[in-house]
Amino acid sequence: MYQIALCDDEEKELDRIEMYLAGYQDKRQTQKYRVRRFTSGEAMVDLIREELYMPDLILLDIFMSGITGMDAAKEMRGMGCGVPIIFLTTSRDHALCAYEVDAVQYLVKPLDQDRFYHAMDSAMSRMRKEQESQIVIKVAGGVRQLSPSDILYCESQKNYQILYLAGAECRVRMTTENLWKLLADFPQFGRCGRSYILNMDHIISVDREEILMDSGRAIYIPRNKATEFKKRYFAYYFQQGRA
Repeated sequence: MYQIALCDDEEKELDRIEMYLAGYQDKRQTQKYRVRRFTSGEAMVDLIREELYMPDLILLDIFMSGITGMDAAKEMRGMGCGVPIIFLTTSRDHALCAYEVDAVQYLVKPLDQDRFYHAMDSAMSRMRKEQESQIVIKVAGGVRQLSPSDILYCESQKNYQILYLAGAECRVRMTTENLWKLLADFPQFGRCGRSYILNMDHIISVDREEILMDSGRAIYIPRNKATEFKKRYFAYYFQQGRA
């Protein structure tokens, strides 16, 4: 079920947007969705930052009391939140800024049904692609969306997981088990003992007791897990046609 955030400081506008959404769902027979309404940009941004609320789509007004919708969008992008955004506003003046925050569409009120449906089609297409290839994790100061292909390997350190990315690290407070639940469905990942989850696309060699990553890091293979890991690795290796 998709999570859709509506943000407008006028309740009547929120009612109108929900009516358009219901009409779109009836016509397109899309996946069901749950709406969460916000009457300020601050409330939405704070919830995303503090409570790991991550909508799949945001329908966002620009001119609101408090921070503007555009400022809210910039703040979310600064936190690493790449959720698709459709702006709904009364002016064309900020259309260029909308592209700077990678908005799906910029619609001027009063809404035209056909244009709204077209914008939703574009958003749904992007949502499907992103859901297939993104994971969402909570980090210090907010949330972050990552493409699994950007993760080289993960290392457990007490109550934290260190995600080693290309040229960067990401520290996440979660268990190895919960991180594995996020990554297990992606075939390139293999778990090596209790402490490591490895992106097998970045393995250079697998020896009797050691794995060499393309970053230069050598990782010890626990004896009781060696057979299981090597079986998964070589199955993936041959599946990719590398032999």
